Amino acid sequence: MDEIKASNFIHDFIDKDLEDGVYNRVQTRFPPEPNGYLHIGHAKAICIDFGTAEKYGGVCNLRLDDTNPSKEDVEYVDAIKQDIEWLGFKWDKCLFASSYFDFIYECAVKLINKGLAYVDDLTAEEIREYRGTLTEAGKNSPYRNRSVEENLELFKRMTDGEFENGEKVLRAKIDMASPNINMRDPVIYRIAHIPHHQTGDKWCVYPMYDFAHPLSDAREGVTHSLCSLEFENHRPLYDWVLEACEIEEPPRQIEFARLNLNYSLTSKRKCLALVNEGIVDGWDDPRMVTLSGMRRRGYPAKAVRDFCDKIGVSKAYSVVDMSLLESCVRDALNDTAPRAMAVLEPLELEITNYPDGKVEDIEIANHPDHPEMGGKTVKFSKRLFIEKSDFMAEPVKKYFRLYPGNEVRLKGAYFVTCTGFDTDSHGNPTKIYCTYDPLSKGGESPDGRKVKGTIHWVSDEDCFKAEVRMYSRLFNVPNPSDETNGDFKQNLNPDSLKVLNDCLVEGSIENAKEGDVFQFMRRGYFCVDRDSDKDKKVFNLTVELNSSWK
Repeated sequence: MDEIKASNFIHDFIDKDLEDGVYNRVQTRFPPEPNGYLHIGHAKAICIDFGTAEKYGGVCNLRLDDTNPSKEDVEYVDAIKQDIEWLGFKWDKCLFASSYFDFIYECAVKLINKGLAYVDDLTAEEIREYRGTLTEAGKNSPYRNRSVEENLELFKRMTDGEFENGEKVLRAKIDMASPNINMRDPVIYRIAHIPHHQTGDKWCVYPMYDFAHPLSDAREGVTHSLCSLEFENHRPLYDWVLEACEIEEPPRQIEFARLNLNYSLTSKRKCLALVNEGIVDGWDDPRMVTLSGMRRRGYPAKAVRDFCDKIGVSKAYSVVDMSLLESCVRDALNDTAPRAMAVLEPLELEITNYPDGKVEDIEIANHPDHPEMGGKTVKFSKRLFIEKSDFMAEPVKKYFRLYPGNEVRLKGAYFVTCTGFDTDSHGNPTKIYCTYDPLSKGGESPDGRKVKGTIHWVSDEDCFKAEVRMYSRLFNVPNPSDETNGDFKQNLNPDSLKVLNDCLVEGSIENAKEGDVFQFMRRGYFCVDRDSDKDKKVFNLTVELNSSWK
């Protein structure tokens, strides 16, 4: 039986365009504004833009939409490139909207000459007042009927720097009574005396996004301009600009629903506030859903791509549960992450009948299901450390780990039986004592007896101290931007980061590099953080073995 694949409405449109001869090729672009770091929502757009071009044997360019120099920076340009490459995509060309400023400017002059654009002296507030509402038509600016000659002269003077920021703008002359507010004489150029990270001081007037975007698409040769659904109401203006500027073979704009992920924040303005106020450790804080944050946390690129593939492409608004993303991360890492033993909250264990000074090798596979990943040798000795949670002085029902009189298996090593324990002045266990069965090496007893509990351990002869950062979701409400919940910063989860400083990790991974991911047995997946140095390893929790979010 043939596999049934979900329909992709974008590809349906493209198939029809190719069949009808509207286009004989497919070219897309990914056009982020370099005013922040990319997030999980951008990952969906990247997969759609690049994936569509790949399916049809076309090309996809990276185009930095740098029309607002007041908020843009080369730092963001470099970060965007790194994120796309990390996801596994390659652009055909890396371009900038600013490269087309001369062409876009010529188009603005063309509109003035055609009587389709005029210089307006109204302030930004007055323009908003004149625009009208969803139920009331706007009214014409008193400057709307300036002559072509006057508009050309004023626009040149704007370009020459004779006016201050906000003193004048260039507006398209369309229809102030249009039911679509975007068509009510939108501003297409504004004055901004700000150096540009690409063009320097060449320009002091800059095109608005709705004017620059369709013209950049056209100049580049884009056939299908794929964008998120909030631009659907801008499509009439997109088409108007292309027609009014007499563009041959105009691109087609197709909109899809953006990705909304619960318990997360993707607004660049709000993310920037978290960064600037020190609430998070930069744009790549592992609690952020920026691509750099997920990479630092240890998310594999494959998991992000699989996640985008699973949520699919639609026009319908929906909110995706964070647990689906975490599930994709687990699935990807389960096959690729080597296993290691780490004790995050150590409790000393002494094997009283183990020979003093004896140290022996225990062979453990790097992955139980992938023998090709090889194995490693860990040291076993009289003094070990286990997790505090693996011992209870008074066990609860169905507790199968260590307690006085109970026998458990030490992973890959021996059966041990608890014979006693020490406590501090508050009654908390500080050290436990066990005996071991020397005939049970490898975790099997020759007499066939069974134990129900298997716990991990590290030896004081073969471990190193590490800092482990236990991350959880940054917000404690599904929609942190919902104003009914108050300011978004009031919805921060106070337990989103817990730092454990005295963790002990098996010595075999002491030389692990930044970005290496391991499954710490029985705990979860952990990644070596960039804050590690030769004196201290730092591990980030990537995701627990099972979802523990409540």
